Amino acid sequence: MHRLEHANLSVHDPDAITRFMLAAFPGFRIRGEGLDDYGRVWRHVGDDESYVALQAVPSGPHRTPYGNTAGLNHLGFEVDDFDALRARLEAAGFEHNLLFADHPARRRIYFHDPEGNDWEFIEYSTSDRAARHDYAH
Repeated sequence: MHRLEHANLSVHDPDAITRFMLAAFPGFRIRGEGLDDYGRVWRHVGDDESYVALQAVPSGPHRTPYGNTAGLNHLGFEVDDFDALRARLEAAGFEHNLLFADHPARRRIYFHDPEGNDWEFIEYSTSDRAARHDYAH
């Protein structure tokens, strides 16, 4: 068995990223938070099964996803209700940056968080794994 238990993101503003995440995932909560050995804020935002660890870092350059530097381009989350997720994020003031709704087995939407990190949300319309993994369409 394997599953992603958590991801860890270095961010400049953990409060802004937490607001984005709680809008996207109404079942998420702040599981824990504190200061690390260097006095920087850390926070775990998620549910009982998984979370995203946020680690505050001093101001500095932001990495551009999909640019010419190595690193994480986006986090992808499967959601049960694509339309509700989109409505929650838009009501919270976030605008999507990509929308793919023409595949017969899935719909995907991408949002940037307040720091420019890219988040993908995907809803599958079938349990057929071959259809879900169709990349030719």
